[in-house]
Amino acid sequence: MRKPRPKPAARKAASPAAPPPQRPDLEEVRARIDAVDVEIQRLISERARLAQLVGISKSGATGRTVDFYRPEREAQVLRAARARNQGPLRDEEVLRLFREIMSACLAQQEPLKVAFLGPEGTFTQTAVLTHFGHSVRALPLASIDEVFHEVEAANADFGVVPIENSTEGTINHTLDRFLTSPLKICGEVELRIRHHLMGAMSEMARIERVCSHPQSLAQCRVWLEEHLPGVEQVPVASNAEGARRARDEKGSAAIAGETAAEVYGLGILAAEIEDRTDNTTRFLVLGRKLFEPSGADRTTLLVSVGHTDAPGALYRLLEPLARHKVSLTRIESRPSHRRKWDYVFFIDFEGHAAERHVKKALAALKKRSSLFRVLGSYPRAVQ
Repeated sequence: MRKPRPKPAARKAASPAAPPPQRPDLEEVRARIDAVDVEIQRLISERARLAQLVGISKSGATGRTVDFYRPEREAQVLRAARARNQGPLRDEEVLRLFREIMSACLAQQEPLKVAFLGPEGTFTQTAVLTHFGHSVRALPLASIDEVFHEVEAANADFGVVPIENSTEGTINHTLDRFLTSPLKICGEVELRIRHHLMGAMSEMARIERVCSHPQSLAQCRVWLEEHLPGVEQVPVASNAEGARRARDEKGSAAIAGETAAEVYGLGILAAEIEDRTDNTTRFLVLGRKLFEPSGADRTTLLVSVGHTDAPGALYRLLEPLARHKVSLTRIESRPSHRRKWDYVFFIDFEGHAAERHVKKALAALKKRSSLFRVLGSYPRAVQ
């Protein structure tokens, strides 16, 4: 017996099409933006007035700007801003805005004077602006030695020098200056190095030579071979010098950072041409005193033992750190310049010298050292 065929399912009534979204009224949106701008400006002014009160409470109306600067406090503000961010602005943009607000508030009486390894347009200048904002007086100097000297002599409030690159390694001259300098490390900057091809011409076909620091040329070697084969590569003393030549010489282009393009009035012909996308340089902020913990800090030590060639000498230095659960992040050895084959160690680890477990580790390490100095306990770079 044939089974009855199932009845076809009843068709659902087609739902009416959703109405198209209404376009916002442009004038209404602009009016709301204007109202927000007014409120933003009012709040920034209120913040600036509160910053003045902080300065007065600390040292009275005669205090210098450097006396008000607290890197640990700024790091805490930036971390809080990043944690609150829910978009649509990227964390990088939110951090930049808050840095500039703090920089402007701090500079109401006079700007901080910050010495850096120049000339203008170098990545070190970019590190200064990244860390301190644009409301500072940046002082370009010709050498790392001069930066140390100007801060030691109080001609500059702070200094910024490179310490290491993720592909090229440590800048030993910076380390060596700490052997004789009383300065402290009070901050760090980790700067993603973005190399741009720039020039005064309108197109790459007009480029006859590319001028840049030898390291920058090396870090863009693959890109240059692919896009500018046969074009002369001219090593110069700095990327800023390359940018100056690109401005002044017909047919010359340069490889440098965005700051150099702004300083020398060049157009960017190709952006981010570096061969490695993780190329990063770390910079140190030099000052004359130590600061309080920020909650996420790094400490740098300069230590040595009497005889570095003795069995277990390095182990004796590092064992207290491991025993007290202090996380080592970097160690470098350098000649002590005291006698032949004698070395000192530069040690970086996570934590602040004022933290309880770190204090215990340092007390034990100091007893085993012939040379012991805390070069700095400072906020880790906020990115």
